[in-house]
Amino acid sequence: MFSGSLCAIVTPFKNGKIDEERLVALVEFQIQNGTRGIVPCGTTGESATLSHEEHHCVIKIVVNTVAGRVPVVAGTGSNSTDEALSLTRYAKDSGANAAILITPYYIKPTQEGLYRHYRKIADDVDIPQILYNVPGRTGVSINPETVERLARHPNIVAIKDATGSLDYASEIRSRCDITILSGNDSLNLPLLSIGAKGAISAVANVVPRLVSDMIDSFLSGDTKKAEEIHKRIFPLTKALLIETNPIPVKAALEMMGMIGGEIRMPLTPLSDKFTSMLRTEMEKLEVL
Repeated sequence: MFSGSLCAIVTPFKNGKIDEERLVALVEFQIQNGTRGIVPCGTTGESATLSHEEHHCVIKIVVNTVAGRVPVVAGTGSNSTDEALSLTRYAKDSGANAAILITPYYIKPTQEGLYRHYRKIADDVDIPQILYNVPGRTGVSINPETVERLARHPNIVAIKDATGSLDYASEIRSRCDITILSGNDSLNLPLLSIGAKGAISAVANVVPRLVSDMIDSFLSGDTKKAEEIHKRIFPLTKALLIETNPIPVKAALEMMGMIGGEIRMPLTPLSDKFTSMLRTEMEKLEVL
C-alpha cells in the first residue's frame, strides 16, 4: 500500500508553540520535491514532547495542507494502549490515510502483550496501520513471529523496520508479505535490495528530492542510479546522526532558513563542535 520516500517530518516550534506557518511550508517543500507521503508526529516530530492537543493540531494541519495529494501517515503510538487507541481514532477522524504505531516504550511488554496491543487497536479503528519497531529507543522489539501473526490482520499493512538488522527484515520477508519500510536512512538501499518498498525517512527533511529519486530509481529497476545517489547522500545521512535525532535535522533546516532553531527539552540544540561538520556535508550537496 505504501512505497517510495515518506518523510518523517519535524515539528517546528516558535516561542514554545507549534509554528503552524513553517509546518505548512515544510509540507509543501516535501510534496514539491517528490516525497510520496508525510509522516507527522513521529520520533523525528518530537511526538513524546507534544501534548494531546498539540498532537491533534499537527495531524490536522498536515492533513489539511496535503489535501489528498499524498498519503498522510499519522504517528499515534504510545506506551499506553488506551492512549494509542485514542490517538489512532483521532487520526482516522481527521482524515489521515494511515497510522504508524511505535512499540510501547519503557514498559517492555511480552510478545503476547505486543500482539494484543496492536491487535486491539487494529480491531477497534478501521484505518491502515504500520507497526514501528525501533528497539534502540523503546527497549523492546517485535519478534518476526509476532509480526507474522499481526500481518494476518487486514488493517495492519506495513512495518517500519528501524532495528538496523538485515537479518530481521529478511526473516519477516520469509514469513509473510507485509510491506517493509526502512526506518534507518543509512540502510535504505540495502533494505530495498531484500524487498523493502520504501522508507520513512528523517534525511528526507533536508534532501527530499535525492531520497525520493534514490528509492524511485531502485523500484523502477535503475539500481545503478539508486546506488550512485545512496553513495552521494551517505555522508549527510551519517552527519544527521551525530547527535540524537532530530537535533541535527532541525539544525540543518535552520541553516536552510526553513525553521527556527527551537527544540524541546530534554533535547538540546546541536553542539557547536558538530555544526561545521554538518554544514560541510550540506554544502557538498548544494543544499546551502
